[in-house]
Amino acid sequence: MVRIPKDREPTPSGTMLLQEFLQPLGITQSELAVAINVPFQRVNEVARGWRGVTPSTALWLSRCLGTTPEFCMNLQLRWDLYRAQREEAE
Repeated sequence: MVRIPKDREPTPSGTMLLQEFLQPLGITQSELAVAINVPFQRVNEVARGWRGVTPSTALWLSRCLGTTPEFCMNLQLRWDLYRAQREEAE
């Protein structure tokens, strides 16, 4: 059984998007934006961590990348909860 440390910062959804899907599949951010019918800026901001994955974006990403919307949203949720916990602790 693999145990993931609970105090480790989770991988931001955009980083996961780039490292685990776009790069291995050879898909550029521009190509993804066209495929899911959103502006390039939206994809780029998600990839850079400047914007979160919304439910709508999760639906499009799941269709294009062969994942589930829940996978995309869970990545975002883990990141948001981690940041909120860190802010509350300060």
